Amino acid sequence: MIDPRLLRQDLDGVAAKIGRRGVALDVERFRELEARRKALQVETEQLQNERRTASTRIGKAKAAGEDVTSLIAAVGNLGERLTTAKNGFETVRAELADFAMAIPNVPDDAVPGGRSEADNVELRRWRAPPEFNNFEPRDHVALADDLLDLPAAAKISGARFSVLRGALAKLHRALTQLMIDTHTAEHGYEEVYVPYVVDRTTLEGTGQLPKFEADLFAVGGERDQFLIPTAEVPVTNLVRDRIVDASDLPLRFVAHTPCFRSEAGNYGKDTHGIFRQHQFEKVELVQIVHPARSESALEELTGHAEAILRKLELPYRAVALCAGDLGFAAARTIDLEVWLPADGRYREISSCSTFRDFQARRMMARFRAEDGRPDYVHTLNGSGLAVGRALIAVLENYQDGEGVVHLPDALRPYMNGASRLHAEAA
Repeated sequence: MIDPRLLRQDLDGVAAKIGRRGVALDVERFRELEARRKALQVETEQLQNERRTASTRIGKAKAAGEDVTSLIAAVGNLGERLTTAKNGFETVRAELADFAMAIPNVPDDAVPGGRSEADNVELRRWRAPPEFNNFEPRDHVALADDLLDLPAAAKISGARFSVLRGALAKLHRALTQLMIDTHTAEHGYEEVYVPYVVDRTTLEGTGQLPKFEADLFAVGGERDQFLIPTAEVPVTNLVRDRIVDASDLPLRFVAHTPCFRSEAGNYGKDTHGIFRQHQFEKVELVQIVHPARSESALEELTGHAEAILRKLELPYRAVALCAGDLGFAAARTIDLEVWLPADGRYREISSCSTFRDFQARRMMARFRAEDGRPDYVHTLNGSGLAVGRALIAVLENYQDGEGVVHLPDALRPYMNGASRLHAEAA
């Protein structure tokens, strides 16, 4: 949530920055609500003061043995007026809170201008894409053959689910284990296991609600719960309603979870194979940092995700998202895109973002500053990596034209020393 003081002190400036996203901030609506809030606050305070003064006057008159009938009559409807003013004040405060919750984060000044992914800016590339001079590269569905059982998944659950069998399921698990081991042993993250079902307040804290409810899978019943769309949600909420000691920062967490997304806005997009699924797995990195470290932490976290791609020796590029392509809660995002030979282009495999204090304000996640006062932490997260997309990238980049996938060295210890994956022989 944006700092309310920014809205009050520089509404037009905030509107201009939000406008870079292609989002029009309703400044007149905010001004109207803010004017009502101020008026009702003044009225409530005046009536409370009037009631205190009247009570004091009546008390003194009673103590002096005077007739207080006229004094009581003069304030006869004061309680009712005060109740009406208080209720109006609370109503407009709730409307302001709802208004603020619907405003996306302010993009950093360093975020490139633009309205779509076509305007994103490439920052760097690593490793040239492989050349397949003697054959046309096959996609991951053809390479996996019967080890990727999409018909079985469709029968069990419907479209956009998958069943992995044998060596393919093992490779999926190997990728996950490589990521977890690297982030815990080499990058200093604490591994956490978290719930896959969360409540509405938890999703509001990280910004998925109220705006993106259609993209979530709701759990039936009276508890208003949802399947997690990403581990970011439960992991970041570990610091909700907490004041962390500054000496304990930064906090670094890594979690491997399934993710569940209805993909309401992506009907018909990337439906072939397992690139875009309703259920998929990620290894998620979350950092909770001092505000002064927010920028450097984004570069650090992005580098941790890049390290996995380098261990797998997969060609990739890093891209700065433009303002119009930023996620709702992000202030700045760097996407990592891996080369997929069958597509002949780079595709997103990790999205690393800093949210500044946007999520922390929604969660009341704070640290105690040197002067003893609490201040908001900054939060960051990124995929390290999306496991299914890493699986696709390994299959397609390491194919040899004969239906064999030659596994990168980093994965072989997790595959019992196997150097090849052959669908027919697996």
